[in-house]
Amino acid sequence: MKKYSFSSIFTEAFRDNLGWEKAWAKRKPKNEYEIIIVGAGGHGLATAYYLAKNYNVTDIAVIEKGWIGGGNTGRNTTIIRSNYLQESSISIYEKSRFLYETLSQDLNYNIMFSPRGVLMLCQTEHELRAMKRTSHANRINGVDTKMVTPDEVKEIVPIINIEGPRFPVLGALWQPRGGTARHDAVAWGYARRCSDYGIDIIEQCEVVGVKKKREKIVGLETTKGQIKAKKVCFVAAGHSSVLAELAGFRLPIESVALQALVSEPIKPIIDCVVMANTVHGYLSQSDKGELVIGGGADGYNNYSQDSKHSFKLCDS
Repeated sequence: MKKYSFSSIFTEAFRDNLGWEKAWAKRKPKNEYEIIIVGAGGHGLATAYYLAKNYNVTDIAVIEKGWIGGGNTGRNTTIIRSNYLQESSISIYEKSRFLYETLSQDLNYNIMFSPRGVLMLCQTEHELRAMKRTSHANRINGVDTKMVTPDEVKEIVPIINIEGPRFPVLGALWQPRGGTARHDAVAWGYARRCSDYGIDIIEQCEVVGVKKKREKIVGLETTKGQIKAKKVCFVAAGHSSVLAELAGFRLPIESVALQALVSEPIKPIIDCVVMANTVHGYLSQSDKGELVIGGGADGYNNYSQDSKHSFKLCDS
């Protein structure tokens, strides 16, 4: 596959861009694979990519009932951070954040990683104490975060009102190397490299049944026919529990929708990510100028990908 570079872009500019290959191949499923990964989002495609890159395993199919990155990967608020409290959470999220630092170069695809910083506001005394505890846990585990004062919050985000009125800003936990990335580009970059390794990516292929022999999974029934496999990996976010039920076991996962919105593009007003847990909201601004605003999770289990009537915009 042709490498994306300045020279290739320069060359194609004089060829009317007719020499570019498709980013990933469209393939039909084979009868059998060593591994089938269900779910072509960021996690599923990353699983296939690192199996190929680190372990030379390429007899893999990644199957997706919709399209690449069409589930949770393409429907999130793009925040990348590792400022968690528990050691197990810190380790996995910091490893992920560290991978993002060079992921564009590793994939040869611009994922638009922007380490603009993540600011977690403290708006109650309880939250201030909790964030101080988190900052100590981060320091012990080698994560670069620090507590900042209200005046320092104002310096980082000049438009913020630190006086309240209802919840004044008492301080914040600041992670300077946290940030955002283009979620679609993450999926596309992984898909491109997977295809380059010879991994089959099969879209519009829904799992409708699991084939078992002596309590071992030996294949899947899909809308594109039966596919045999030595190993099967369910990487379908909340829907992994639905797939597990088809296979005859239960995953302790409950799925809920989290509401968010994206505004029309406006002039730049904020250059970091601001999170306010007290009011359960978080805000960043995309490269196009859109305000990306996250809200709360629904209070009941569901698999919906639609906005609810309770999440309304008011007239200005």
